[in-house]
Amino acid sequence: MNNRIIASLDIGSNFVRAIVCERDEDGVLQIVGTGVRSSTGLRKGVVVNIEATVRAIEGAIEDAEMMSGLEVTDCWIGIGGNHINGLNSRGVGAVTRKKRDTGEREISQEDIEKVIESAKAVVLPTDRQILEVIPQNYIVDDQKGIKNPLDMIGVRLECDVHIITCTVTGAQNLSKCVNREGFRVNEIILQTLAAGKVVLTQDEMDLGVVLVDIGGGTTDVLVYSEGTPYSTYTIPAGGTQVTSDLSIIKNISIENAEKIKIDAGCCWEDLLDDDESVVVPGVGGRAPMSIPRSQIISIIKPRMEEIFSMVKQHLDTLNLPRPLGGGIVLCGGGAQLAGVVDLASHVIKLSARLGCPIPTQNLGGLVEEYRTPSYATAVGLAMEGEIRSGADAKERGFDLRQGEKKSTPIFGRLKTWLREEFF
Repeated sequence: MNNRIIASLDIGSNFVRAIVCERDEDGVLQIVGTGVRSSTGLRKGVVVNIEATVRAIEGAIEDAEMMSGLEVTDCWIGIGGNHINGLNSRGVGAVTRKKRDTGEREISQEDIEKVIESAKAVVLPTDRQILEVIPQNYIVDDQKGIKNPLDMIGVRLECDVHIITCTVTGAQNLSKCVNREGFRVNEIILQTLAAGKVVLTQDEMDLGVVLVDIGGGTTDVLVYSEGTPYSTYTIPAGGTQVTSDLSIIKNISIENAEKIKIDAGCCWEDLLDDDESVVVPGVGGRAPMSIPRSQIISIIKPRMEEIFSMVKQHLDTLNLPRPLGGGIVLCGGGAQLAGVVDLASHVIKLSARLGCPIPTQNLGGLVEEYRTPSYATAVGLAMEGEIRSGADAKERGFDLRQGEKKSTPIFGRLKTWLREEFF
């Protein structure tokens, strides 16, 4: 058996996560390897230190390779951060193909592609490029709300699209970091778009839903309306700011502040016991000190409230065709903070839930490894990569590469030898 390999990289401000997948005999994408390394090479989604980013990418992929026993040569990578912008546009075109028997104009795939190209004709600064163009709906001779106009009869075709752009250098520097390790970048995909593939349901997208990805340096927001992306927005604050607040106010190191945030952090008072406290190591050999959790929440909650308030402010500016009946779905490392769902619902005035990748008929493997909000983007990139590469595409994992790749991990060589000798 020779299954196709799919690898993905979620390159964040605090961590780089890698996933290696294999498709089994039943057509299920099995996640067989995961890897995570801390990173200091990005700030608010933009590469600021190539060497640090390269080291984190190398370590994360090596961990995933060792776990899976497979060699990665190409991958799908995600992009997010302050330099991402979204806008809506409309394209208009004439239907050109006529039916031979009746002479009526019938919409072809070529007509659809032309009208989407027309919608893409927006003026962008020279330092920006189009990352994604997502059709929202079509209009055929003033008939609105059409999702697929192929083979319909009409004279005039219009298409509303959501265009996502990024800086040219932002995308190039991410690709350069991956290529420096000898891996080929198949495609760069918007992180929230990928995460939505595995944490949102179709019903939520149809009703209208807000995906909030709370990362280290930024909080990325993607709003769905009537089944398709409607607005893309980035808030320049995330989990790193919460850690920094704890460090400054309580005079403790960043490392200890991060540990307190993960182990004892909370942003909803109802989840606390009155007598709870946390022991923090002293700085410079000083004696440890005890901090009540009520003090911790008094530091964390205002920052998280600020983030969710900015999400609400953005939502209030949108001219949505219908209310957001699907509510809010939270993912990313910051979504694991205790009480974050309650706080988000309270501030934004919508129902909220936590978004985790869950096993489905098309996704299996290391369930306990990836079933957390922090792995939503990495798993979504793998799923989206599988879709974009095509079900019948030739294997990419072994023959597509760029640059010199390090030698095959020992488990990969062992697996190859066993297959050659015994299967």
